[in-house]
Amino acid sequence: MNEYKIKDLNHYLLLWKDIHSSSDGSCYDHILPYYDENIYFKDTVQEIRGLKDFTEMTERLSKRSKKLEMVIHSSGMQGELIFVEWEMIISYKKFPKTSISGVSRTTLKDGKIIDQRDYYDLWGDIFKNIKFLSGGYRRFMRKRFG
Repeated sequence: MNEYKIKDLNHYLLLWKDIHSSSDGSCYDHILPYYDENIYFKDTVQEIRGLKDFTEMTERLSKRSKKLEMVIHSSGMQGELIFVEWEMIISYKKFPKTSISGVSRTTLKDGKIIDQRDYYDLWGDIFKNIKFLSGGYRRFMRKRFG
């Protein structure tokens, strides 16, 4: 079991940089053993508890993607807490290629990922790729919230 424990920040980053679609459509198979059975995951869209549900979520993303790539822009680790600024570039099977930029806060327990919180602007990143919506969304957000 020790082989599936995150040793340090560089080890964690290598796992994420290796996220990509393979010929069978899997993106996350190599990193899933590093997640704790009781993983708590939350992002803009969903809240997931447990490795089974988390695995199903990664499989859904993999099936929708023709190609998936993670680009790491910056990172830091203090104790068992990891912060990563990333860009996920997705080539969908039925939609245009898009990128989503975000930050993840990941907590380890005994080398396993026990908690992961992803922060990103889902609608802003999606709408920027739709010509007739791209400018309107940002104007709306500035007017109503900025």
